[in-house]
Amino acid sequence: MTVIAGLREVDRVLTQQVACSIGPGVGRVLSAVEEAAESTKLWWGAAVVMAAAGGWRGRTAAAAGVTAMTLAQLVSNGLCKQLADRERPPKEWFPHDEVDDRPASSSFPSGHTAAAVAFTAAIVPIWPAAGATCGLPAAMVALERVQSGAHYPSDVAAGAAIGLAAATLVRRAPRLALRWFT
Repeated sequence: MTVIAGLREVDRVLTQQVACSIGPGVGRVLSAVEEAAESTKLWWGAAVVMAAAGGWRGRTAAAAGVTAMTLAQLVSNGLCKQLADRERPPKEWFPHDEVDDRPASSSFPSGHTAAAVAFTAAIVPIWPAAGATCGLPAAMVALERVQSGAHYPSDVAAGAAIGLAAATLVRRAPRLALRWFT
């Protein structure tokens, strides 16, 4: 078995385990959180609350989160999805009808996960309590993307990596710019 075939098999097994092990009640909660995060509404809402209620730290965290989220969206949806034309997981793997409501775009990577992780990871160093608060819905979004049949686990992992990279770049950009221009 080649490495690629092995990774595909791991994706298949994990996808089917997640799809079959999450009950309908939990699935509805995950779907509600994902719906709130659709088009980054949840993260924009969190940024508004942080900016309005958090003083200087809240505004700084909100700006970092929104910047990282935007960068992650550009990379995941604007670049990677255009380059990787990966089909969504097969419908027959899922014992529920959520799989009928999937996007038609490439499965790789998960843009929802990229945005959620980028936003959360960018605010953690600035305001750890706000980052911890955003961590739970970010994890729920990632889990929902597999449970609903929208993504393979590797799509979610790639989205998370893009999100972490975007947050790291946003955090380090001022120091990098200073070094470049001095």
